[in-house]
Amino acid sequence: MTDTTPDVSSFRVQPEPWIAFQPTLDVMLEPLSRPVLARLAPAAGERVLDVGCGCGSTTLTLAAAVGPTGTVTGIDPSAAMIAVARQAAAAAGLENVEFIEGDAGTHPCQPHGYDVIFSRLGTMFFDEPEAAFTNLRRALRRGGRLGLVCWRSLEENAWTTEPRDAAAAIVPLPPAPGPDTPGPFSFARAEWISSVLCRADFVDVTIEPLDVDLNIGRGNVDEAIDFYLRLLPTGYLMFEPDHHLLDRLRATLRTVLERHRGDDGIRLGSASWLVFAR
Repeated sequence: MTDTTPDVSSFRVQPEPWIAFQPTLDVMLEPLSRPVLARLAPAAGERVLDVGCGCGSTTLTLAAAVGPTGTVTGIDPSAAMIAVARQAAAAAGLENVEFIEGDAGTHPCQPHGYDVIFSRLGTMFFDEPEAAFTNLRRALRRGGRLGLVCWRSLEENAWTTEPRDAAAAIVPLPPAPGPDTPGPFSFARAEWISSVLCRADFVDVTIEPLDVDLNIGRGNVDEAIDFYLRLLPTGYLMFEPDHHLLDRLRATLRTVLERHRGDDGIRLGSASWLVFAR
C-alpha cells in the first residue's frame, strides 16, 4: 500500500466524498443546526449569511424561514459544493438565495448587509479567527444576530473517538491537530471563543454546551462504515490500502457500529458549543 501524510482539511481540495455523503451529513448534523436556528429565529424579510454553507442544505432552510421578501447568501470555499448548492436552489425554485465561492473570513461583504449570520461547523477552519470574525462583524448590522455551532474537544466526541480508537489497532493514525491549528476541534475552548468574539467587537456573547447523540449513516451500517473510512475529520484512510487491511477495518468498524445500532438508528454521542452574539 502507498502511504501519504493525512490532511485533516482535505475536504477543501477533495470535495467529492463530501458531496456524495451530503444526505448522510444532513441527517447526522440536523440536531446541531436545530437549536441554533430556533434561537436565531430568522424572520420574514431578513437578510441572512450562511458561513461555510457546503452543499447548501442549511441555506435552503434559512431561505424558507425568511420567505420571498428576505434573502440568504451562502458562502463556502469549495467551488464544487457551491455548484451543488446552486443546483439545489434552482431545483427548489428559490429566487431569494445566492451562493458565493469564497472564504467568509476574508470576503469583502457589504458592510452591515446582514441581519443574521449563521454557521453550522463552518468557522473552525479560519486561518486567522480574530480577523475573520472582525470581517463578519462588519457584515452584520448593528443589533444583528450571530449564531453558530462548533465541536468541543475531540476527546468529548464519541462519534469520532470510538471508531477512531478501534481503527488505531489496525492502522497507524495521524495525531490530532493542536488546539491552535485550524481544524474540526480548534474551537474546543469556550473561553478562547469568547475572547476572539469580544476582540472582534461582538457583544452579548453566550456559549452553551450541547450534548446530543448523532444518527450515523442514516441507520445503515454499511453507509456508516463508508462514511468513517472516507470522511472522519481526523482521518484514517488517507492512503490506498490492500484489500486485506480494508476488510479488517470494515469488520472492526462494523463491530463498533453494531454496538450502537437501535430502532432509531446508529447513535453515538457528540459534544459541541452553541455560540450566540450580537
